Amino acid sequence: MPIPERIDPDYRGGGIVNLMSSIVRSRGGHSDHPESRILPADELTRVTNLVLLVVDGLGADWLARRSPDGILNQSLRGSLTSVFPATTAAAITTFLTGEAPLQHGLTGWFTYLRELGCVMTVLPGNPRYGGVSYRQAGVDPMGLFGHTSVFDRIRSRGICVSPHFIAHSDFNRSHAGSAEILPYRDLSDMFRQAARALRTKPRWGRRAPPESTYCYLYWPRLDGIGHEMGMESPAAAEHLIQLEQALESFLEAIKGTDTLVLVTADHGHVDTTPADVLDLIAHPELEDALLLPLCGEPRAAFCYLRNGREADFVRYCEERLGDRIDLIPSRQLVEEGLFGIGKPHPRFMDRIGDYCILPRDRGVILQRLPTERPHPQIGVHGGLSSSELMVPLCLFRP
Repeated sequence: MPIPERIDPDYRGGGIVNLMSSIVRSRGGHSDHPESRILPADELTRVTNLVLLVVDGLGADWLARRSPDGILNQSLRGSLTSVFPATTAAAITTFLTGEAPLQHGLTGWFTYLRELGCVMTVLPGNPRYGGVSYRQAGVDPMGLFGHTSVFDRIRSRGICVSPHFIAHSDFNRSHAGSAEILPYRDLSDMFRQAARALRTKPRWGRRAPPESTYCYLYWPRLDGIGHEMGMESPAAAEHLIQLEQALESFLEAIKGTDTLVLVTADHGHVDTTPADVLDLIAHPELEDALLLPLCGEPRAAFCYLRNGREADFVRYCEERLGDRIDLIPSRQLVEEGLFGIGKPHPRFMDRIGDYCILPRDRGVILQRLPTERPHPQIGVHGGLSSSELMVPLCLFRP
C-alpha cells in the first residue's frame, strides 16, 4: 500500500486545536484559536453535558477502511488534522490545554528541556537515560509546564477519566486542573465511570453548581496494539469492534442525560518494516555531529548540532541519506506554521533543535542510548502523511 500524500496541520479551523476552541467557548471559556469549521461552539452550547472521547491512534483513513459500516463511521461529522508532530505528547497536551504545540511547547516523546538540562520523556516525566519522575526529583511539574488546563478555562463541571496507571501521574495531575480525576481499569470501566459521573450530582456545599458538564475520556489501547502488532493486524481490527460495541452500550446507558458525545483521536499510524528503519548506529559520522540525542519522534526527529559541525551534518544528510529523508531547518518549520500560529512558548525554540529530519515514505530514524534496549515498533506516527495527521470526528446524541 503506498504511503498517503504529505499534508500540513490546519490550525485555522480544521484541526484538533480548533475543536478544543469550540469546546472551550461552548462551556463559557475563552480561546485565542479559531473555532472548528465543522463543529462551531454554538452547536455545542445546546446540550447540558459534553463528552470528548480521545482514542489514541485512531486515524481517519484507517477507520474508513476497517469499519465503513460501524457506529463510528456512520456518525462521522468529518476529519480534522492533528498537530505537528502528530504524536501523543504533543496532541494530548493540545486536548488538555486547548493550545497548539507552538504555545504549549511539548514537541515529542523526547523533548529537550533546557531548564532541566536534559532530554525528557515528557509524559512519564523521566530523563531519557532513566531516573526518577519530576516530583521525585524535586521539580514542580505545574511550574515547569506553566500550562492552563482546559478544565480551568471553562465554567462547567470538569471530569477527567483516565487509565489507572496514568490518572495521577505528574503530567496528568498538572493538566487536569480543577477536574475530578476518575481512574479506570479497562474499556468497560472507562465508560462505566463516565456514565456514573454524568448521572451523579456532586456535592457543591454553598457553591452553586455549574449548569453544564465537560467530561474527557482517554483510551490508549488501540495505539499500543498499533505499535506492537501493526494497525493492519487482526488484533487492531478486533479491538475496533470491541471499542464500537462498548461505545454503543455507553450511549444506551446515558440516554436521557442531555449529552453530546464526540469521538476523535490524537493521531493515526503508518505500518513499517525493518527495511524502513534508519538506525544511527550505521551512521557514526552523522551521530558524531550531534550535541544531544535525537529528540522528537522517529518520524520527526529534532537534531541539536555540535558547534562547527553544521556543514558536515548537512552534507552527510544530503549525500548519503538524500533519497530517504527530508532535512529542514527547524526555524523554517516554525515560519511555515507547522507547529501552530500565534505567540510561541518562551522556550519553544529550545525544544526543536537546529534541524528536523523527516523520513520519507514509511521511514523512521532511530538512535539508542546505552541504557536503552531495542524496542522495535510496527505502527509509527509523528510525520505529515494523511494516515498520521488526519483523525475522525464523530458525533452522537443518545
